[in-house]
Amino acid sequence: MYKTVKPTTFTLSLELLEDLDLMSKEMGKKKTAIVSEALEMYMDYQDIKLAKTRLDESTGTIKADDFFKELGV
Repeated sequence: MYKTVKPTTFTLSLELLEDLDLMSKEMGKKKTAIVSEALEMYMDYQDIKLAKTRLDESTGTIKADDFFKELGV
């Protein structure tokens, strides 16, 4: 977790804000904690997608199926 915080302002749709309010009450968690956790998960997911894209675009790599096909497996 981050050691420092900075207040941040952003805009959410009313529907998303209502969902966040309901989830916060039901889970007994602060909205900040829910949003922070969601952003961390989203950013991890995007990081994995970027890494896969970079691997696919790099030279000298082939897909596993093609590799095994070349080996006759």
